[in-house]
This record gives sequence, C-alpha cells and structure tokens, in this order.
Amino acid sequence: MSVLTRDEAQTRAQLLDVHRYRVDLDLTTGDETFESTSTVRFTARAAGDTFVELKPATLHSATLDGAPLDPAALDGNRLPLSLTEGEHELRVTATMRYSRTGEGMHRFTDPTDGESYVYTQLFMEDVQRVFAAFDQPDLKAVFEVAVTAPDDWTVLANGITERQPDGTWKAAPTPLLSTYFVCVAAGPWHSVRTEHAGLPFGIHCRRSLAPHLDADADEILAVTKACYDRYHEKFDEPYPFDSYDQAFVPEFNAGAMENPGLVTFRDEFVFRSAVTVTERQTRAMVIAHEMAHMWFGDLVTLRWWDDIWLNESFAEYMGYQTVNEACSDLFPDTWIDFGVTRKAWGYEADQRPSTHPVAPDPEAVPDTASALLNFDGISYAKGASALRQLVTWLGEKDFLAGINIHFKRHKFGNATLADFIDNLAAATDRDVHGWAEQWLRTTGVDTLTPRLDGEGLHWNLTVDRAGTRPHRISVGVYDRDPSGDLVLREHRELDVPQDAPAALTGPRPALVVLNDGDLTYTKLRFDEVSAESALRGLSRVPDPLTRAVVWNALRDQVRDGDLAPADHLAVAGAHLAEETELALVQGVLAFARHQIADRYVPADQRPAALATISGIARALLRRTEDGEAPGLRLTAVRAFVDSATTPDKIASWLDEGTVHGGPELDPELRWRILARLAVLGATDEAAIAAELERDPSATGREGAARCRAALPDPEAKAAAWSALFDSDDLSNYLFTATAQGFWQPEQADLVREYVPRFYEAAVALGDRRGPAMAEAAGRYAFPAYAVDADSLALGERHLADTPMIPALRRKLVDQLDDLRRALKVREG
Repeated sequence: MSVLTRDEAQTRAQLLDVHRYRVDLDLTTGDETFESTSTVRFTARAAGDTFVELKPATLHSATLDGAPLDPAALDGNRLPLSLTEGEHELRVTATMRYSRTGEGMHRFTDPTDGESYVYTQLFMEDVQRVFAAFDQPDLKAVFEVAVTAPDDWTVLANGITERQPDGTWKAAPTPLLSTYFVCVAAGPWHSVRTEHAGLPFGIHCRRSLAPHLDADADEILAVTKACYDRYHEKFDEPYPFDSYDQAFVPEFNAGAMENPGLVTFRDEFVFRSAVTVTERQTRAMVIAHEMAHMWFGDLVTLRWWDDIWLNESFAEYMGYQTVNEACSDLFPDTWIDFGVTRKAWGYEADQRPSTHPVAPDPEAVPDTASALLNFDGISYAKGASALRQLVTWLGEKDFLAGINIHFKRHKFGNATLADFIDNLAAATDRDVHGWAEQWLRTTGVDTLTPRLDGEGLHWNLTVDRAGTRPHRISVGVYDRDPSGDLVLREHRELDVPQDAPAALTGPRPALVVLNDGDLTYTKLRFDEVSAESALRGLSRVPDPLTRAVVWNALRDQVRDGDLAPADHLAVAGAHLAEETELALVQGVLAFARHQIADRYVPADQRPAALATISGIARALLRRTEDGEAPGLRLTAVRAFVDSATTPDKIASWLDEGTVHGGPELDPELRWRILARLAVLGATDEAAIAAELERDPSATGREGAARCRAALPDPEAKAAAWSALFDSDDLSNYLFTATAQGFWQPEQADLVREYVPRFYEAAVALGDRRGPAMAEAAGRYAFPAYAVDADSLALGERHLADTPMIPALRRKLVDQLDDLRRALKVREG
C-alpha cells in the first residue's frame, strides 16, 4: 500500500475541487465484511491524471461519468483516474473488511450478551478501509451517509440520523468536512438523550454498560453542557454542526476522536468499577478536549499533517483550561493533574532522540506515515504547555481575539501555522512571530536554576537559563515559620532572561521555587538551601500546585542522574503519606512504582523499593480508615496490591471480597489482585477461569489474558508468546492485555530467552497487521525490564540493520532511549 506524500497531496489539491460524497454502507452481509458504495462529485480544474484511494477486500466496480473503469487497475490502495477539465462523478462499489485493530470499520462482539457493534475510526488514512475517497485533509466536501443495518440496531453519524421506511438509516448532509472526520457507529446502543441550546445531545454505549452509563449520565451531560456554554463565551463562531453525540465504543485505540457531531470515546470512560476524582476529571478533560476540536480541527482544519499540533495542542490546552473554568465545582484545579501526568509525558518525549519541534518543518513530514509518528507528548503536552506560556505572555484577551480572527477567516476551510501566527499577531502588538520561532520551531527542554547573592536582609535573585527560549514565570519565595511550615513571602513575576537581578528584601529565603504556578515549560533546579528545604519540607509547602512543581523537579533530577532513586523514594516515604492532593499521590506513586522500582534500581534493591511503596500505601490506608477520602484510599489499595511481594494479605482480600475497612472488591480490584498473585506464582489457571466465569465481560477477558500471560510458568509464557506473535487472532485490546502480563521484573530469568526473539517477531507483526498493532507491540510487548547492556546493544543492532514500518521504528527508538537512561541511572 502506498502512503500519500505531501507533494502528491498538493498536486491533487491544485487539480481537484471536491464537492460532495454519497456513501452507502450495508452492514448486514456478515461478520467479516460489509458492502460499500461511494459516489463522489468533483471538478477537475484542468485535464490531468490523479487517483482515488481504496483498500477493499474486493473491488466490484468503478465508473467515471458513467463509463466503467477496470477494477484490475487498482494498484495497492490507488485507483488511477484520467480526467478532462470540468465536472465529474465517480462511483465505486466494493466489499470491505471489518477491522479488529481499531482502524477503519472496527467490529466488536460483546462477550457479555453476544451483541455486536461497529464504528469507524478514519484518522489519517483509514477512510480507505471504509469507502473510496480523495483522502487528504484539504479536500473538504459535504458528506451524505446512508446505512443498511440489522433491524434492532441504531445508526449514529456526524449529522442527525433517521430511519427510512425501507429500513435504511440516513444522516443529514454535513457541512464541509475532511475525509478523516466521517463517522458511523452502529449497533444496539443504549442511549441517553437530551437537548441543550436548541440542539439534540446524546450519550451512547453498548447495552451491557447501560447501568454504568446511567449512573454517570448526569455528570457527563453536565460537563458537556458546561463546556459547550463556556466555549460559546470564548468563541465568536457558534458550534457549527446540527447535534452533539458522544459514543463510548469498545476497543478504541485512542482516548477519543473529534468526529464532528459524533465524538467517539474509549468505553473505559464508562466506569464499571470505583474510580478516583482524578479519573473522573480526566474524563471531563477529554470531553472538553474533543469539544474544542469542533472549532479547532473540525471547523478550521490543518492543510497538511505537519500542523497537527494546531489541532492537538490547542484542544489539550483548552480542555484543561475550560474544565478548570466551567467545572470548578467538580474539579477544583485541573492544572495540578496536567503538571504531574501530561507535562511529564512532554518532558520525557522532548529528551529522546525522536523529539521534534512542536511545529516541525514541512520537509520533516513528507508523507502520512511520518505524520502518524507525531501524535505524541510533543504535539499534545509540550504544545499545550507552550500555549499556556503564550497566554501568560500575551494575555488571554488578546489570545482569544486572535483565535476568533482565525476562526472567522478560515471557517469550513484549512489553515497553516503561518495563518495561525498571522491571526494572533493581528490581535496584539507583541512579536508573536518571534515567539513562535523560539517556542514552536525548536526542540529540547530548557533548565532554569535560581542563584541568590547577598547577605543580611538584601538578596539578589538571578535565574540561570540553560537553553534558548524566553520565559515569563512566577517565582515563589518562601520562609520557614517556627512550626516548620513553609510560608509564602511573595510571588514575583519575572521574564527570563532578565534585564537585571531581582532584589529581594528580607532574610535569605528558605525556598525559592521558579515557575511557581507552572505557567511555562522548563526543567527546574534548586539553589543549595532550597534543595535542602524541598527534600525536608515538601509536605509543608502550602499550595498543591507548588508541590507539583517541586515533585516534577525531583522526578527530572532522578531521570537525569542528579538525584539517587533511593533518595527520591525516601522523600516520598517522608512526605507522601501526609499529602492531601490526590493527583500528586497518584503521580508520585506511579513514578516510584513503574520507573524507580521496575527500572531504575538494580534487582537486588527492588524489594526495598517495593517495601517503601507498600509502606506509603499502608500509611495512607491507616489515614483513610474514617472513609472521608475514598479516592485516596482506593489509590492506596491499588498501590499496595501492585507492590505486594508476598501473597498472603492480598489473597485474603480476594477470598473475603473486601479490604478490611473498605472498599469491597469490584471487578477492577479483583482482576488487579489476581494479576499480582499470578506474577507471584500464587494462583493458577483454575482460579483465573473461575474469575472469568464470574466476570465474562470484555474487560474480564482482558483481565484473564493478562493474568494467564503473567503466570511464572514456561508453558504459560510460550502460549502467551504464540498468541501475541504466531497468529493474528487477538484484537488490539487482547493483544495489549497479553503483552502487559508477559514481561514482569520478577520473572526476568524465566523470559530471558524471549528478549532476542522480540525484534524479529515485532517486525513481522508490524508488516502483517499495520501501524496500530506495531505501535502496540513496541509499547507493550517490548522487553522493558531487561535493563542491561546486552539488551541495549541487541536492540541497537536491530534498529540499525532491520527494515521495519515507521510506527514500530519510532517506538523502538523511544524504548531503547529509555533503556539507555535506566542504565545510566543505575550506574549512578
């Protein structure tokens, strides 16, 4: 199959003006394939040759202006067209394959009740898996979709759908859309419908999840309506589509997809077990993120994939900011969670060899395969951090004025980075173009370090910068009171680089925190006195966002080899049990468990690391016995289970169905305990089968696959490996679950023989199953716990010598860099 190049897209855009698609889909022809007819009306501005894309099981017929084309002319995914100047109509009829990998038209049968569901995910170049199209984002058109579906199904689409007398479903014609936004979701959905601002709103899930969706429907719809209203306060352009549906769909590869009028979400967001408020906040943020795309991405769309950050960075920033503004009664400060989780993702991505500018040069994104690699921590987290810094520097009033100019000038069209910067510049006298060059066209993370000079009551603060970007920051200056608490003396706004040192009046501060408020994107270090105060008094810092900034600085120091992992664990042990901010507890524990304990400490020090984490969890359990902090208690239970080195306590919880003092075990906790028992060799196939009988849901099947792969038994490992790589029967989610269970730090000797086998197997799988499964193999099936020089050298040889698809190569580049970093940290 050929990938589309930027040059090809530009040539085709100069030749064609695409007006309208009529797409007819028949979903009643079996479990493996469906029928697709695409009728495209377009104009050729001149005579010329071009092509339309299609990836069929069988191409039955194609006609151009009524004249038949030879189906045998299909070359890979391209059907050639020779055009005269003027109006044309192309009609293509084909049989298409359902997907089990979350690409194209994904089909899922719910093991709970046997009901089947299908939905489309057409991002980048997967529309070709569903119908014939001129598949590039700047050839927008109107879409009319008709679907033949089983009698008991409901069909959802971008526009309002109605069932016709002949049993087919027709969707209202869309405004101008890019091909990758077309969406159909069909099945016996459970739906909750309402109306807001004169538009129909709906939320949908598979029937087996109905009680869980109903339990959360009020919250989901309240968040949706609050964000919708807030965006209408921010944006001059009204919501541009005829309805707003949100479908929670099974086995979805991403968090969500911003299809206009029909947003699809992974249905793990329909919580069937207890969750924390931060997990609910994440769902709210994703709702806000996807809704922001209705304007930035859907109304105004990138011209080519080098500008994907225009979509994702904007939506990421707006998602957090808008939930913070519109849902503060439910979620008081979303930026804490952003700083601890999402921002760390950006920092890590930006320090790998695969890093790229937020806005890469066009030459760096020559085709769709290379573009797919940039959906990462740079385009999301770093880009959102850059926009937050831009708003700090520019002011929100001017920022929103520029955004509204952008929408007005390019609505229902396409735009570039240059357009975006020009429109921002039209709203301010600041040098936005210069800012963009320094922030969006460069790579890497700056580091800021405070330096204090003086004596007595007079001190000068200088911020040393390693890097090139300008920063507007807030500096927190803290004193220690007689009780030992750190008390804010002042916040000082600074521009870095500075014109002159900042004068501080008063005694030498106990703690100076640069970027207090986390308004810029930078690594931080401390002066000598502040470093000691941070390590000894972190829990005494009054503001949780400031504590998040300090914790992130400590995390970066560990990753850079400037703070011993054991020292980080000691700080966590000293302060985390007193922490009140749930997002901080979750973030720090996750780093301690999955980075420090699993990768950064040698094997002989791992039991001590796990013991420290278990000790923190026990302290949190004692602290939450009164039941007043259920999210904190749930987090502590999860951490205790995941860090258990002996089975007795967690096995007793599983037998009794409850944790002493609560909570009772729901399906998520039961599978979590069973998975840890499997790793420890304290369960067996009979127990796993019994648990699956108790929970025969799709999530239960994933839990069972994870547990079976985690058993410390050669036969279990061989069976899991064969399921992963010797056949293509596993869906995307079952593949991931099996891979997660297979590699365990405790089982390094048992699976050592599979380390060299991974590379050849992953390359072959990527070639057979495509980029989504290649990415899953590189992310979840990589032998991440083989932290040794031989494993690194083996991976580097394969990377240098073995051809592989770009999605897998990119994941391996990142994984090997993480392995290299882990080795460096271990060496001290």
